[in-house]
Amino acid sequence: MTSPTDIEGGGTSVVVDGDQEPAAVPEARTPVGRSPGRLMWLRFKRDRTGVISAYVVLFFFLIGVLAPLIAKLYGKNPYTVFADERPELFDSAGVPVQPNGGISGEFWFGLEPGNGYDVFTKLLYGIRNSLGISLAVTFATVLTGIVLGVAAGYLGGRTDFLISRVIDFLLAIPAQLFFIASMPVVVSLFVSPRDETPVYVRVVALISVQWFLGWMSLGRILRGTSLALREREFIEAAKVSGAPPGRIIRREILPNVVTPILVQATYMLPNFVTAEAGLSFLGVGLVEPTPDWGQMFSKAATELVMQNDITYMFFPGVSMIIFIVAFNLLGDSVRDAFDPKTAR
Repeated sequence: MTSPTDIEGGGTSVVVDGDQEPAAVPEARTPVGRSPGRLMWLRFKRDRTGVISAYVVLFFFLIGVLAPLIAKLYGKNPYTVFADERPELFDSAGVPVQPNGGISGEFWFGLEPGNGYDVFTKLLYGIRNSLGISLAVTFATVLTGIVLGVAAGYLGGRTDFLISRVIDFLLAIPAQLFFIASMPVVVSLFVSPRDETPVYVRVVALISVQWFLGWMSLGRILRGTSLALREREFIEAAKVSGAPPGRIIRREILPNVVTPILVQATYMLPNFVTAEAGLSFLGVGLVEPTPDWGQMFSKAATELVMQNDITYMFFPGVSMIIFIVAFNLLGDSVRDAFDPKTAR
């Protein structure tokens, strides 16, 4: 005869032929911990400002990636000179005849005074080019900062001394003046001053001069972080086990410096966007007919546009303000998500 009976602790036992055997008890579920990355993501999702800023930044990058498709659906491109193809749209001074810069159902953001480029497609491609160059600069500077900063902090000695002195020297150079002065020099290394400069040469020059003076801040931060990490117990244990320096850097140091890398990168990219726009504004970056954010500001500052079409500055100006503010707010949210002690 078999019958269940209660046993101490709230369980049950089963009597089988007079012998009492404990019944099987369901295994308790082991609580699952959350990784630092999971906790960071949860903190970031609770930050409404950061989430909205991330969507705004993503929107701008999608515009840049999809600019050719959007322009094709729109039916125009940023290189068509409507002042020659449709002169009836402009007066004798080259200003659009219709009010507000020629804004209409056909030209959503109007026409550019002078050559008559379509402002909407020019802004699309300007965002594409500016963000593409700034992304390349950010990638190059982050990679350089990681290599030199971590090497200086972990290896120490002469390596640290040499890299630190290079950082100190480069930080003493005024960045904006260096950019303006060096751009023509770098371009002349590839193309004779008598020849027309290809677009790719100007792009390479823009990336090179900004990278040259852009990596030091991240390099110094990673040097300090690596100096602190190399004295930790897990690093000492890796050394005792016979791991070579390269393996220790890859497996132990780099995973622990992801936070400053991501946070610093979110601040660096908008700075490079404004720097690139500033160089194009001053005429040493991208030039017409290649669309560029800064080039549109330069066009808006001319006497023809300022006196006849004040709406031309509106679209590139507002779009850049929104992008820069959103990216800076995103950087603040990423920093707070990684380090909740800094949250306001």
